Amino acid sequence: MSDFRRVTDDFWASPQIDPAQVREAHSRGFSLIVNNRPEGEADDQTSGPDIERAARAAGLDYCAIPITHAGFDKVQVDALIAALSHSGGAVLAYCRSGTRSTFLWALAQARLGREPDAIARDAAGAGYDITPIRALLETVRQEDGH
Repeated sequence: MSDFRRVTDDFWASPQIDPAQVREAHSRGFSLIVNNRPEGEADDQTSGPDIERAARAAGLDYCAIPITHAGFDKVQVDALIAALSHSGGAVLAYCRSGTRSTFLWALAQARLGREPDAIARDAAGAGYDITPIRALLETVRQEDGH
């Protein structure tokens, strides 16, 4: 059984998925899977290429935007914004726990001008605490003129 967590109607986060969960994502109407996990992070993770093959076979789009423990950068945020804008439907993003996926989504939302309080409420509703990047959300939002 999956642990897909609804952040918004169009964005869901999850811990590591496997090919069976890719098929479940398809049956639940997702259009895109975003892999935020770097390859080789853990011995027991399903590889990105295996998830990509399963996604393509199920008729889903796939993209990889790996996030290491070194943190986030503008390129990753821009890549997620682009992926979300072209998704054509609900997106399922995953990493080891779903936290990095949710943090990246939060940064993308701030960059697009969303209020940090609203972002935090959506993340919390899915069980994710964005407190560690809260100040960064404010900074990103202000830097982009919002």
